Amino acid sequence: MPDKILMIEDEPGLILTVGDRLTAAGYEFHSESDGIEGEKKAAAPGWNLILLDVMLPGKDGFAICKSLRAAGILTPILMLTARSEVSDRVAGLREGADDYLCKPFDMRELLARVEALIRRADAVTPAPDAAEKQHGEIQIDLKRGFILVGETEHSLSAQEIKLLDYFYRHVDTIISREELLNSVWGYDSDITTRTIDVHVARLRQKMGDVKDIPRYIHTVRGIGYKFTPPA
Repeated sequence: MPDKILMIEDEPGLILTVGDRLTAAGYEFHSESDGIEGEKKAAAPGWNLILLDVMLPGKDGFAICKSLRAAGILTPILMLTARSEVSDRVAGLREGADDYLCKPFDMRELLARVEALIRRADAVTPAPDAAEKQHGEIQIDLKRGFILVGETEHSLSAQEIKLLDYFYRHVDTIISREELLNSVWGYDSDITTRTIDVHVARLRQKMGDVKDIPRYIHTVRGIGYKFTPPA
């Protein structure tokens, strides 16, 4: 069965162009131009990837992404945005997006990112000893995709699950950003190097770390990170 991709976008020309290219590449392509209706479709099971525009009628992409993650939907989300400011791109990642691509974009780059996100999502099989962990007041469940700190539950995006699973497979080991790019994201670029830092910051927040005083994911300056699980 071909991988199913949903595009939530209100530019007819872009929908047609992307749809033709993805269909030619062997994907099953669907689209929705309204934010509210798009969210309803995205919440249905069976999607392998969601291409999500930021500026949409009815409901914007940031709000859609946040709602889907809050509902426990872990389908990889690639945000498409005409906003070039770093703060806007980071905002999308913080709401649970797995990656972003600024318009206008080269179709070859879109295909590369689509392939990488689907490949990494398909490869997610949490390590047996990392699938579910209880650490005092912190419970981490990678199979269902959440972190429970006390009575507060935080949903995990698909990319956060993959990143945390990789950390569990390499406990107390210094891991470079380049290794994370190749092993977790599956492709390399300057943009996604910064994306790693955003995902790590988000995981720290969900695990209850105090800002600038990490207890679990430690920064190794100039190299990458080291993960020490909660005791």
